Amino acid sequence: MRRWMLWLAPVLVACVSTNAALLNPSLKLAPVCPDGVEVFTDSTKVRKPYTEVAVLNSKGSSEGTSEGGMINSQRKKAAALGANGVILGSMKDASTGAKIANAFLGTGANRKGNAIAIYIPSDTGRVAAACKTST
Repeated sequence: MRRWMLWLAPVLVACVSTNAALLNPSLKLAPVCPDGVEVFTDSTKVRKPYTEVAVLNSKGSSEGTSEGGMINSQRKKAAALGANGVILGSMKDASTGAKIANAFLGTGANRKGNAIAIYIPSDTGRVAAACKTST
């Protein structure tokens, strides 16, 4: 039984999904590597002109999803869209009631988070350097 649980642990940790709602479908950007996506905790920290690309919504198991894992999932989704920045929004854990129901009934207890994927035109050099070193 323990071997089965050890095998399943990495699967649970990796179970974060992020979807994107494009804000301007006519905006076509080339994908970048996830390392080229800079993470900002607030829009005032960007300090450069930018365009909002998409609203990102993430969710994953409360037990197996870390905040870092959620941010990495958002960076990957933003990179696939060609965004080179992410402005973090809120992250919420499942309620205590949902966690208890999950323990007893096996229902979902998800951690959720959102962010805004952005494109910063003046950051193309930084992105190129980050993506060159990550390959």
